[in-house]
Amino acid sequence: MSVLEQTITLRVRYPEVDAMGYLHHSRYLQYFEIGRVELLRELGHSYAELEAAGVFFVVVKAELKYKAPARYDDEVTLTTKLVKVTHVRYDHQYVLKRGTTVLCEGATVIACVDRQGELQQIPEWVGTPKGMKGQNG
Repeated sequence: MSVLEQTITLRVRYPEVDAMGYLHHSRYLQYFEIGRVELLRELGHSYAELEAAGVFFVVVKAELKYKAPARYDDEVTLTTKLVKVTHVRYDHQYVLKRGTTVLCEGATVIACVDRQGELQQIPEWVGTPKGMKGQNG
């Protein structure tokens, strides 16, 4: 199976940390969303373009495994991998690191819905990313 991936750099900002100076656990999911949006942009689409066309993606499953804390002002790298594509969903995996230290691993499943929140097929014009052929099903 082919995997598409992208790595981006983020910096932990002061409003994202708790009283101990650690990145709050809820922020990891926001970082994962940033990774998905940037991967989508690299594939030639913007989320704003999709929304304007009535194509929305909702998180239907999220898993996180915390390994070590991120701290205020840490520079971290987030690798986002698109590991599975079906007619209605994308599965992603994530690894957040500070240097070589793994801070968090995660996975999400996002489903394609219309403006009313009803499940819909991912439109053909969005397409199956190159290298993911044979993953639709």
